[in-house]
Amino acid sequence: MTDKKEPKDGYIFDYISGNEVKATPEEIDAVQVYSKILVEDYGYPKSNIATHPQHRVKVRPSDTKKEYPTDIAVFTNDKKNEDDIFIIVECKKKNRKDGKTQLQDYLRFSKSPLGVWFNGEERLFLKKIEKDGKVLFEEIPNIPRFGQRIEDVGKFKRIDLKPATNLKNVFKAMRNYLAGNVVGATRDEVFAQQLINLIFCKIYDEKFTKPNEMVSFRAGIEESSKEVKERILELFNKVKKNYNDVIDASDEIILDEYSLTYIVGELQQYSILESSRDAVSDAFEVFIGHALKGGQGQFFTPRNVVKMVVELVDPNHEQKIIDPACGSGGFLVESLRYVWNKAEIEFESLGWPKHEIEIEKQKIAIKNIRGIDKDYFLSKVAKAYMALLGDGRGGVYCENSLENPNHWNKKTKDEIKMEYFDVVLTNPPFGSKIPVKGEDILKQYDLAHSFKEDKKTGKYVKDKLQAKETPQILFIERCLQLLKPNGKLAVVLPDGILGNDSLAYLREWILDKAQILAAIDVPIETFMPYTSTKTSILILRKLEKDEVLEDYKIFMCICESCGHNRRGQEIESDDISLVAEQYKKWKKEND
Repeated sequence: MTDKKEPKDGYIFDYISGNEVKATPEEIDAVQVYSKILVEDYGYPKSNIATHPQHRVKVRPSDTKKEYPTDIAVFTNDKKNEDDIFIIVECKKKNRKDGKTQLQDYLRFSKSPLGVWFNGEERLFLKKIEKDGKVLFEEIPNIPRFGQRIEDVGKFKRIDLKPATNLKNVFKAMRNYLAGNVVGATRDEVFAQQLINLIFCKIYDEKFTKPNEMVSFRAGIEESSKEVKERILELFNKVKKNYNDVIDASDEIILDEYSLTYIVGELQQYSILESSRDAVSDAFEVFIGHALKGGQGQFFTPRNVVKMVVELVDPNHEQKIIDPACGSGGFLVESLRYVWNKAEIEFESLGWPKHEIEIEKQKIAIKNIRGIDKDYFLSKVAKAYMALLGDGRGGVYCENSLENPNHWNKKTKDEIKMEYFDVVLTNPPFGSKIPVKGEDILKQYDLAHSFKEDKKTGKYVKDKLQAKETPQILFIERCLQLLKPNGKLAVVLPDGILGNDSLAYLREWILDKAQILAAIDVPIETFMPYTSTKTSILILRKLEKDEVLEDYKIFMCICESCGHNRRGQEIESDDISLVAEQYKKWKKEND
C-alpha cells in the first residue's frame, strides 16, 4: 500500500481536478469550499466543473481573446464547452457590492445564465435575464441542483430534501447576510433567536409533510418575497400552537421579507433532521459563540466529541440520562439518537410494527432524558429542539444545577433527584473568573472545603468551608450525587484537574468515590476558536457503598487532531472519531 502523496509546501490539491494549486486564502476558504458544496450538496459531477485549469470569459464583447479566468465554472455536461456553461462562481475576497458587480461583468460576457458570488463568508445568487437587447440581473434564492431546471428552484417535495455536508458554512453566510442587511437588529443574540425560530419551522415542516408533498419551507424563483413570508409565518403559527410550552405566544419572526426569503432559500434544499451535525448547535457556534457564552465559561461541545463520549458510555433505552449543564442540548440530542438506534434494532428483532416502535421511542424521550441549564435562552432552545426531535421537551429545566435542590422549582424537584440517574454526560462551565459563592450553595459540597494532608495517614482530610470555588470542581461532585451507584459519568474537564499539584486532594477524592474507566486527552484546538483551554474527558463509574477497588487498568489515549484547526475550519484529520472503536477493542482485550 503506497502512502498518500502530499502536495509541496505552500500548495494544496484542487478538490475538482486533483492538480496542485497555490494555497492562497481565497483558494482554501472559498474556491475549495464551494467546489465541495457543488458536488456534495448540489450533486454536480466533478467532470462537469472547471476550476484548475480555469475557464475563461471575455473582458468585453469585442474581445477575441478570453482574458477573465473564472474561479469555478459549472457546465451542463462534461465537454465543458462555452455554449454549455450553466453557472459561474466568483470567489474573490470582496464585499458584497463589489462582488456582485464583478459577477455581473462575468455573466454579461458569458453564456452562463446563473452566477454565484462566494467569498468564504457570504454568498449571493444571480440570474441573468436578456430582454429587449438589454442584460438584466435578478437576485434569486438559490441555484438548481444537478438535473434541475432554473424554474425548479424552490419546488421541493419532502422526499427531495438531502442532508447537508457543511451547515456551519451555510449558517456563517446567513449570519453575515443578516449583519449587513437587516435594519433594526444588530445583536447576534437577536439574529440567533430569529434563525432558531426559522430552523424550528424547517424541522416542523420536515416532520409533518408527507414524502411526496411539496414542503412549505421553500422560496421559488417565480414567487415574490411577500408570498414566501406569508407562508413561513403561517408555518410559525403552527409551531407555536403545537409547542406552546416551548415557544412563547409572544415570539415573532421580525425579519423583513427579503431577509426571510434569503434564509429560506439557503436552507430549503437540506433536510435538517437527517443532517449529520446538530443544526442548532452549528447555528449557535456561528451566531453566538464567544460573544454570548464566553464570559460564562461555557462553550459548545463539538459534535465529534459529543458522539465519541456517548459511544464510550454506551447508554441503553432503559437508562435515565441527564446533562446538568446542557446548553443547547448537544449531549441530550446525541444520547437520544443513540438509544433510539439501539432500541429500534432490539424492537425490530422482536417483530414490532413500525408505528409501535415510534410510540416507544417517544416514551423513551419523555421518560428518560433530562437536562438542566441556568441560561434561560439556551434551556429554551434545548427544550424546543428536543420537542421537535423526539418530544422530550418536558425533561429540560432552567435551573442552577449547583443550587440547593430544595430551591429548585417544584416540577424540577419532582423529576430530578439525587442518586436517580444511570448516566451523566456533561461539559460544565469552567474558569476561575466565574467562581461559585454563597454559603448556602457551598455547604452542600465536600469539594467546597479546603483540604489538608494528614501527616500520619498521608490522606487528605476535609477542612474549612471556603468563600468560593470554581464551578468545574463543584460540578464533579454534583454529577456523582446525581448518579446511582454503578452509574457512569462522562465529563469534560480542564487539564489542570488531572495534573496540578494543588489539586491532588481532588484526585484522591474522586478515586475514593469512583472508578476511572477512561481518560481521553483532546487537542488544544478542540474548543477553538472560542477558548484555548486544554481539556480532557474523564469517564467514571460511581462506586457502590463501601466498595473498595484493587488495582485496575484504565483506558488512556491522546488525540492529536480534532477535525478542525485553531480557526474552527474543518480539516480531514480527526483522531476523536476513532476513540470509541479503540476503546471497544481495548475493553474486549482486558475484560
